[in-house]
Amino acid sequence: MYILGISCYYHDSAAALLKDGMLVAAADEERFSRKKHDFDYPEKAIEFCLQQAGITTQELDYVVFYEKPLKKFERILQTSLQTFPKSWGVFRESMIAWFNEKLWIKGHILTHLDIPDEKLLFVEHHLSHAASAFFCSPYEEAAIITVDGVGEWTTATIGKATADWDGSGTNAIELFSEARFPHSLGLLYSAFTAFLGFRVNNGEYKVMGMSPYGRPTRVEDIYKLIHVGDDGSFRLDMDYFSFHRSTSRTFSDKFIRLFGEPRVHDSDFFTPTTHPNKDHPQWDDATARTNQHYADIAASIQRVTEEVLLKMVQYAYERTGSKRLCMAGGVALNSVANGRILRESPFEEVYIQPAAGDNGGALGAALYAYHVLLGKPRKFVMEHAYWGKSYTPDQIRAAIEAAGRSYEFVPDQDRLAHMMVDDILSGKVISLFQDRFEWGPRALGNRSILADPRGAEMKEIVNERIKFREPFRPFAPVILEEEAANYYADLDDPKKHYPLRYMLMVYKTKNGQGDKIQAVTHEGGSGRMQTVRREWNPLYYRAIELFGEATGVPVLLNTSFNLRGEPIVNTPANALNTFGKSDIDTLYMDGFVVRK
Repeated sequence: MYILGISCYYHDSAAALLKDGMLVAAADEERFSRKKHDFDYPEKAIEFCLQQAGITTQELDYVVFYEKPLKKFERILQTSLQTFPKSWGVFRESMIAWFNEKLWIKGHILTHLDIPDEKLLFVEHHLSHAASAFFCSPYEEAAIITVDGVGEWTTATIGKATADWDGSGTNAIELFSEARFPHSLGLLYSAFTAFLGFRVNNGEYKVMGMSPYGRPTRVEDIYKLIHVGDDGSFRLDMDYFSFHRSTSRTFSDKFIRLFGEPRVHDSDFFTPTTHPNKDHPQWDDATARTNQHYADIAASIQRVTEEVLLKMVQYAYERTGSKRLCMAGGVALNSVANGRILRESPFEEVYIQPAAGDNGGALGAALYAYHVLLGKPRKFVMEHAYWGKSYTPDQIRAAIEAAGRSYEFVPDQDRLAHMMVDDILSGKVISLFQDRFEWGPRALGNRSILADPRGAEMKEIVNERIKFREPFRPFAPVILEEEAANYYADLDDPKKHYPLRYMLMVYKTKNGQGDKIQAVTHEGGSGRMQTVRREWNPLYYRAIELFGEATGVPVLLNTSFNLRGEPIVNTPANALNTFGKSDIDTLYMDGFVVRK
């Protein structure tokens, strides 16, 4: 049985394909279209999934969409009417979008795929989120929390799920508590994302990266915007927001009177914390003080978000009594909050699959249909994130030759690993392109840029000369799974914590260890690590292992293989283009070694 899941028309459109309940392929449309956060119908991602399985649309048993469009249309229409005439702009743009495209999603899918009506199913947005985590986890039962901007009406849920692994029971997801639009923790965070000069649905992780450079001095002010119950329920004071009635602003004038003027997008960011020696080339004391104000606000909204989530988590534990928690939704990508949840909550294990946002809804919708609507027993656990497209040696060779570059082909993986480490030890920055690209927003060793993590100067080199991005942005430490507890505090058993392999949790470095890995230790002494096992990625693992043998540090700097503002590379041509436009020294591409 083949089931195709689809998410699109909001942000991060994607497709995922199951065969008899096992994942065959999953990919974001942006990897093929090269449009960051592409929200269009995922035509190319669907084509890839079908090709990976070797089937046509006629062989699909079901196609499942990740939300119910008419309920979402009802919310937009009702909200616009309630806030009219202030919402006139929102109403006009929404109606144009919906009557041109979104209202006819059913017809579009049926036409594009040429399938009969009875093969098309719809699953509510937050049920898709919940299923995307629970039915990828190894658990028989778990508490569920989903938190994002908004689905149809729902913005957050708490519930419980149970699994049938042997055919003797039932699969069920019960979401017994919810928050509803316009009251949204995700949209609260997005309002501050916009205020701090970043793009909504794109720059939330930048706020998280900025926050350690500030102090949470504005927490009390933020609690004027959101009222939180002991059970984690919350309501926003809508006088501070305009996202429900404006096409251009998420926050109101009252918000500005409380927090000051918004930060200018792409303005230089330096503070006494980022540059204690005042050595930024544009250093100015007044600008540094202003930027410190913004960093303090970032630290404050991050702190409040963590506190609200911890209350939700505590309530989920009290209601369910489970020792395991599954999380999904865009807010579940907040790796600092995730680390606190695992360390400070009563839950012993937490599962978050790598595409926790709307892209993961495509997978969740398919899994929900298979396990709940069709009642099929479970068999799949997502042990890794390598579900994208791969390329043949002939395709890679042709791309290299078309780019006019010379190459060496090295079929032996151990020799390749030695060459990679030799490059890194000599101060070079390398890129690793191999096999199928990753599912979700993180590069996890198949489309990665790698470098020596030991010296602080490497962070500046990669940020300025390769990624061309903000200097406060951190890099991830990738570490052998068996070594993680030696470098990071309060980490009892890395093997059982799935978010670590997906780079979805931040941990404090142990005393003295941060000095050994300065380029991947963020302000305040922490790292958003990725743990690696040999069986998941042999070449990646071997390179880290060899680097550890040579230096005593079994850690590498890992960041996504892309330029600022672009999706992570997919094709060999994408890789060569990024290689050519940056200061990456060597490209390792499925055995082909390309140097400058």
